[in-house]
Amino acid sequence: MTPTKWVRVWNERLPRVALTLIGVTAAEAADVVRAGTADAGLVRLPIDRTGLSAIPLYTETTVVVVPKDHLVTAADEVTVADLADEFVLHPLDDTLGWTELPGEPAFERPATTAAAIELVAAGAGVLVVPQSLARLHHRKDLTYRPVSDAPESQVALTWPEAETTELMEQFIGIVRGRSVNSTRGAATPASTTDPKKKAAPARKQSAKNQSAKKQSAKKQPAKPAKRQPARRGKPRGR
Repeated sequence: MTPTKWVRVWNERLPRVALTLIGVTAAEAADVVRAGTADAGLVRLPIDRTGLSAIPLYTETTVVVVPKDHLVTAADEVTVADLADEFVLHPLDDTLGWTELPGEPAFERPATTAAAIELVAAGAGVLVVPQSLARLHHRKDLTYRPVSDAPESQVALTWPEAETTELMEQFIGIVRGRSVNSTRGAATPASTTDPKKKAAPARKQSAKNQSAKKQSAKKQPAKPAKRQPARRGKPRGR
C-alpha cells in the first residue's frame, strides 16, 4: 500500500478529519516530525529516535537506474560486481549504507538524487537507489534493474512519542493494512455481540417454559371418573 492509498482509506473511514501529505527529503523527515511540522512521517532507518516512536514497515529492493539502451537491461537482475566498470553516482542525499561503493567513482557527488537522475539520462553514469526513488524520478528514457547483493533500505513509520493518540492508532492501523473492523484499527468499534451467545438464553428460556408446562401438568390432580348410580330393580313377588 502506498501513501496515496493510505489517504484514500483514511478519507473513507474518517471523512471529517483531513489528512494531507507533504514532501520532504529522507534526511529531513525525522526532524520534521520531531519539530511538530508533521504528525507522522515515513523515514529510512536508522534514524535518531530521540523523542520519536517508530515501527518498521518494509524493506525496499535496491535497483540500478540506467538508460534504456544500457547493457544492464539485457538481464533481469544484476550484482554489484556487474557494475565494476561503471561510473556509479553517489548523491549527497544517498540513503543506502554502503561500506564500499561499487564501480568506478564519479568525478563529483551530485547534490541530490534528482540531480543524479539527470546525469544518468545524460550518460554520465549509473545510479543505485531504493526502488521507490527510481519510481519517483521515473523518466521515459530510463529504466532500472534489481541489484541482488546491494544494501537494502528499511522504511519505518515514525511519530512523536507523546502523541500516540487515538487518531494516530487509526493511522497506524491503516498503514499496517488492518481492516475497518480490526480492534485497534477500526474507525468505529465493532459490535461485540456474539450471535451464539445471544441464541443460548433463548434456548434456555424455551426449555424453562417447557419444564414449567410439564410441572404444571404433574401438579394438576387427575379428576375422578364419574360413577353411574346403580339401578335398583323392583322386588319380585314370591
